[in-house]
Amino acid sequence: MKRALFVAAVVAAVLPGTALGAGLVQQRELQPQASARVLETRSFELVGLHWRGAGRVEYRTRSLAGSWSRWMLSTVDDALPDRGREGRALRGWRIGEPQWTGASDAIQYRTRGRVSRVRAFFVRSPQLPVGGKRPEIAAAPPIITRADWHADEAIRRAAPYYADGIHLAIVHHTAGSNSYSKTQSASIVRSIELYHVQGNGWNDIGYNFLVDKYGQVFEGRYGGITRPVIGAHAQGFNSGSVGVAVIGDYGSASISPAARAALVSLIAWRLDLAHVDPLSKVGRVSAGNPRYAAGTVVTLNAISGHRDVYPTSCPGASLYAQLPSIRTEVAQTGLPKLYAPAVVGTLGGPVRFTGRLSSAATWTVTVRDDAGTTVASGTGTGAKVDWTWDASAATAQHYTWAITAPQMRAATGSIGTAPAPLALQQLKVAPGVVTPNGDGRGDDAKTTYRLTTAATVTAEVEDLSGNSMATVFVGARPAGAQDLTWSPDALPDGRYRLVLTAVAGTKQVQSSTTFWVDRTLAATKTALQAFSPNGDGRLDTDALSFTLVNPAQVRVRVLRGSKLVATLLDTTLGAGPQGLTWDGSGIPDGRYTLSVSATDSLLTVSQTVLVVVDRKAPTVRLVSLHAAVVRVSEPGTLVVAVNGRWRKLRVRKAGLLRISHRGAVRGLTAYALDAAGNKSRVVTARR
Repeated sequence: MKRALFVAAVVAAVLPGTALGAGLVQQRELQPQASARVLETRSFELVGLHWRGAGRVEYRTRSLAGSWSRWMLSTVDDALPDRGREGRALRGWRIGEPQWTGASDAIQYRTRGRVSRVRAFFVRSPQLPVGGKRPEIAAAPPIITRADWHADEAIRRAAPYYADGIHLAIVHHTAGSNSYSKTQSASIVRSIELYHVQGNGWNDIGYNFLVDKYGQVFEGRYGGITRPVIGAHAQGFNSGSVGVAVIGDYGSASISPAARAALVSLIAWRLDLAHVDPLSKVGRVSAGNPRYAAGTVVTLNAISGHRDVYPTSCPGASLYAQLPSIRTEVAQTGLPKLYAPAVVGTLGGPVRFTGRLSSAATWTVTVRDDAGTTVASGTGTGAKVDWTWDASAATAQHYTWAITAPQMRAATGSIGTAPAPLALQQLKVAPGVVTPNGDGRGDDAKTTYRLTTAATVTAEVEDLSGNSMATVFVGARPAGAQDLTWSPDALPDGRYRLVLTAVAGTKQVQSSTTFWVDRTLAATKTALQAFSPNGDGRLDTDALSFTLVNPAQVRVRVLRGSKLVATLLDTTLGAGPQGLTWDGSGIPDGRYTLSVSATDSLLTVSQTVLVVVDRKAPTVRLVSLHAAVVRVSEPGTLVVAVNGRWRKLRVRKAGLLRISHRGAVRGLTAYALDAAGNKSRVVTARR
């Protein structure tokens, strides 16, 4: 019991209450067992079970008055989010449908078949006064908003996701109890929200709207009732659909006349808002579910039941049988209407506007620029909208369009894009320390930046006091990524600011960044790229050389990757050519970086060179005397004589090497030299 109370306390801690109070979710782990067991809990109004395994869980609940409900089989909740979007933590769990129980304080349960784990979520959602605020949207039915039913906005896990539009409505039932009062409906909706979020781990309540048997309509998932909010109600088809759930189980029971009227009114308004014909067919691409694999194109009614897109009995046989007549009733509600507005074409050519009207009428298409000035319009009469705008002379900017007809909801949209506001972004100078000393390393500065729109750009160098030192560039540049390479050889050593100014029309923006000029260290190099300190007299040492333009504190380090292996020099040196000899002693074979850093009165400047320490001799093996083929173990030089004629061949990579020759091969002698001067064993073969 202590553990159960601890879990409940933790859940309560992460369920901060609203000003009017919020439901409390208790999570309890249940021991899988075939014999019935009673578990007493705090009071609750809704229960939902999760379990692992192919079996099922049976349960019944006890009311506060002491009476037990009928035994119920926990069925898998089929109203789900799309895969990968929400509820990742529930992989491997079967999610049970939430069951409204009314005020209860105990559960009796038993498992059937293979069940390895069971956990129960008990939701307490006290009745709260339903607010009287309603959305003031033309032709919208009365809708109880989230604020009205006291949704707990603090528990939402993520911002809403939006589709490109609403293309169909999917009808559900919640499959819970039909025995509830009108005043309990808001508590049921709030309980479903708490179970979906705190129990299932979803971002919010799964349905977009809920309708009770009294005809009350509730706003579901957060994000705006007029916007294409992606819900968690029809896995694979959540994007582009509006999910409407009727509270209760309608497998055999009929929905009430009030619920049917509200369902018709809600769907008629929501599809009209999206200009969808309720009697039309729509093609949708599945995002993946047990019935339709991801990528499958499915043709659906604009008003479909959940079972049309998922292997489920939802919305119940009784309600599903009424969908054809509901479609007809929706199509006759709120006439006249404009269906399927579409725009095809782009600026610079013809742009065609089309649509259908529910009845013949005089229609108008209007195109306006950003200032609101009408730039084109067309009109016609009939049930078909079809007008083409010759946009060949239209300037590249943002336009809005509208298709209107008397007493119909207008269709609106936009064409083109608004000019991007002038901005100068991502300004950089590389390298950060420019060394214009003529050694070919870091002599020039490369400036990169991005313009959001075409502009005239001026690049100036200032000292840190703001005094202009040089104008690097003045000229027109197009929108997009830009680069400019220039030499700061006229600037003395020091720290500077590069200032870029972009002007487009009356707009001007500026950006700046700092960089250094320091010529102290130059011409760092080694005599050899590879050497072999093995005492054989060939390339046993390497010579490092560099030049100091000014006196500096110099450190020469040997690095393997980022790890310091040895320090060869750490001292103050005067201006002029410098050098040291490295014998590689104590250093194993490998690839190294020699780093030379010089610290003067301004800063520390570094240059690096790569060098290979290699004491291992290459190998040469004769593969075929007849064909003059040898195998060489590493790149380098092959010294070879075929029939007494010596020559040197460059070996670009290890492997087989065929030696060109004339006539029959009577004898072959070869050895290899690698880049470090190591010599292989001499191979000789004769016939």
